[in-house]
Amino acid sequence: MSDVYSKIKELSEKYADYTARNLSRLVQIKSLSAQERDVQLELKKQMEEAGFDEVFIDGLGNVIGRIGNGKRILAIDGHMDTVDIGNKDNWEFDPLGGEIRDGYVHGRGTVDQKGGPAAFVTAGKILKELGFNRDLTIYFVGSVMEEDCDGLCWKYIVEEDKIRPDFVISTEPTNLNIYRGHRGRMEMQVHFYGVSAHGSAPERGKNAIYMASKVALEVEKLNERLKFDEFLGKGSITVTEFTSSSPSLCAVSDYARIHLDRRLTWGETKESAVAEIEELIKGMNAKVEVLNYSEKAYTGLEYGMEKYYPTWKMPEDSEIVQKGVSTYQKLFGNAPKVDKWTFSTNGIMTCGTYKIPTIGFGPGNEVLAHAPNEKVPISDLVAAAAFYAAFAYEI
Repeated sequence: MSDVYSKIKELSEKYADYTARNLSRLVQIKSLSAQERDVQLELKKQMEEAGFDEVFIDGLGNVIGRIGNGKRILAIDGHMDTVDIGNKDNWEFDPLGGEIRDGYVHGRGTVDQKGGPAAFVTAGKILKELGFNRDLTIYFVGSVMEEDCDGLCWKYIVEEDKIRPDFVISTEPTNLNIYRGHRGRMEMQVHFYGVSAHGSAPERGKNAIYMASKVALEVEKLNERLKFDEFLGKGSITVTEFTSSSPSLCAVSDYARIHLDRRLTWGETKESAVAEIEELIKGMNAKVEVLNYSEKAYTGLEYGMEKYYPTWKMPEDSEIVQKGVSTYQKLFGNAPKVDKWTFSTNGIMTCGTYKIPTIGFGPGNEVLAHAPNEKVPISDLVAAAAFYAAFAYEI
């Protein structure tokens, strides 16, 4: 192992308690989507105390710290919003306590996904301590609103902040594996328009509930014949909501709507997914709608995008994946597992939309994401901090 990698590993272990305490403070601040103000101020403070060259909050509320001023740009991203705690009775400890014990930091967001940013703050501290001076600019991004709308934060960073990295590491949980993609997703609604009639003579009308029900059953069949990719797996579709209305409970329904959750594998697109549903409603008075997201950030800025989150995967022999593998091997002495996420991340925007080479490496096991009793091993935080710092040298 080269001297710099040995030193990085040594410092990441030296700062284990520092990283855990920083994460504990972040966990103690509740930060639902569009309500991240206080946690962002804490993250900004942590970056500043770690000696970052520059730290600022952009118009959407992303905290962006910079180290270096080189031509190539590496971004390390972690979203700071979390889902809510759910039923508190399902937790064995205070979900907002940030308790440090038994080798773990406990609480909501430790895995999904404040652990990654806590680790990259330490990585930045290590890089400053080592006098990092390569021809590289590193942006450490504590992003917002990911739980509500994957990638929205990076749409703003690229299009409004005018920061377009050459490489991106997502710090979403990977169990310390290297991830190189995941399925995309989209949200659709299908609207059905019937004709009302008195419930005593339903044959006089056209029941929108029956129309929607027939299509819902066809959606179930469609799910079985969607495309399959050897790496990402099969696409999927399911009905997640059924809504209807009529002039009264004694009248034939004249309107119904189904909500569709569509997961897209490699080769499936928004256009192909919409076409599949349009085929199912052919001949009906119905229409397919791809939904839009628009919400006010905690800064007061309203921003949005279509709820289409493209599929992405990086080739295993691509530069960023291979550099990730070599970084891991030099640090830890063995080969990492290269895999994929089951859920969606900001990679849908960085790689799926903007085609920026992206990989994932993060502390924690994704099975605890959105679950009660969420906790992350401090050893994972240490390893992640070392990886982010070493990758800056490797790339």
